[in-house]
Amino acid sequence: MNNYRELHIWNKGMQLVEDVYFLVKKLPDDEKFGLISQIKRCSVSIPSNIAEGAGRNSKKEFARFLSIANGSTTELETQLILSVNLKFLTEKEINNALTLCKEIKNMNFALQKKLR
Repeated sequence: MNNYRELHIWNKGMQLVEDVYFLVKKLPDDEKFGLISQIKRCSVSIPSNIAEGAGRNSKKEFARFLSIANGSTTELETQLILSVNLKFLTEKEINNALTLCKEIKNMNFALQKKLR
């Protein structure tokens, strides 16, 4: 499974990163080294781990990296919800990103199941 760029889940992950980078521009500057940094890192981790796993030598390794990507997706959801709770963003603003997270997690579980 070397051509990760053809994976629908990887493309969704890349779309999510773009959405997240747009969203964090709305966060206060004093969160630059806190929440903004963390949100960016975990969003980038999602497609990165999918790509890395696809480049590995076995289905078992690929599934492990998908699991890591799933953890990052859940972490991102939490940070986006926290941004709403802290009144930095609105639910409407994060809705698309949360929808993408849900889609990615569903695709991730299906792909992991297929690899077993």
